[in-house]
Amino acid sequence: MKDIIEDNKFVELNYKVIDKKTGDILNTVEFPLGYVHGAENSILAPEVIAELDGKEVGDLIILPIDCDQLYGPRDESLVFTDHIENVPEEFREVGMTITMENAEGKAKNFIVTRLDDKTLTVDGNNPLCGREILFKLEVLSIRDATDEEIAIGGKTDDSPDLNEILSKQ
Repeated sequence: MKDIIEDNKFVELNYKVIDKKTGDILNTVEFPLGYVHGAENSILAPEVIAELDGKEVGDLIILPIDCDQLYGPRDESLVFTDHIENVPEEFREVGMTITMENAEGKAKNFIVTRLDDKTLTVDGNNPLCGREILFKLEVLSIRDATDEEIAIGGKTDDSPDLNEILSKQ
């Protein structure tokens, strides 16, 4: 009898985040994502858990996600362009994250999205705002979770062994 995903099963998944419009892969995992199905403190959204319920090893699940529902609509007031000389050199790189504080001391991350000889543009919107994505999951393994895994909602030794990874390079 095959194991199926149900409460108190430890499940490992690979996933990809794909832009629905362009087909570009926006994110993928290097190491399998492990979680305990049905655990109160699951790292996965309830909609994802519902789709995984009853699946078996090898099953593929593709979920469309409207990022505006997750992150809110794109806010153009969070996009700023400034003269390059006003920006410290270490932040003059597209893709760089700059953390800024407002008058109340709240921190917000901005990503450098454009750079030329005279100006630099940062964007405080989540990079997925305004996009429709596909969340593609592949079920890699299913087993009974230990009591400790059930208590924490995932694997007890989640960190990969860096020495093992480096020795393979």
